[in-house]
Amino acid sequence: MKNFLKEFRTFALRGNVMDLAIAVIIGAAFQGVVKSLTDDIISPILGIFARTDFSNFVLPIFGVEIRYGSFFTAIINFVIMAFVIFFMIKVMNHLAGLRKTKKVTEVKTKTCPYCCTEIPAKAQRCPNCTTSLIRQ
Repeated sequence: MKNFLKEFRTFALRGNVMDLAIAVIIGAAFQGVVKSLTDDIISPILGIFARTDFSNFVLPIFGVEIRYGSFFTAIINFVIMAFVIFFMIKVMNHLAGLRKTKKVTEVKTKTCPYCCTEIPAKAQRCPNCTTSLIRQ
C-alpha cells in the first residue's frame, strides 16, 4: 500500500499532471468570460437584427420547445473559445521557438598537409599526427 501511495504521489506531482490541472482550472474560468461575452454582448447585438434576444429563439414542435437560439449561442461560444485557444497556442509556440533557437554554425574543416586528415579549421595541431599547424 505504501508503494501505491508513493507512486500516486509521484504521478500526481509530476509536471505534466500539474500543468493539466492548472489548464483545466484556467479553462473553466475562461469559459465563464466567453459565455458572458456571448450572452451579454454578442447575442444582444445579433438580437438587434432579429428584433429579439438571439438566445430566446424557440421552435415549438408538438408542445416541446426546441431552443435553437441557445444552440447557436453555444456554437458562438465554441468558436470564440477555439479561436482564443488557437491564438494562445500560436503565441506560446512562437515564444517557445524564440527561446529554443539554436545558432546554426557551419563547421569548417581543413586538411592536415602532412597526414591528409580532416580537422577543424581552427585547430592548431593535428589530432592524428600531432603536427603543429601554426604558420610561422
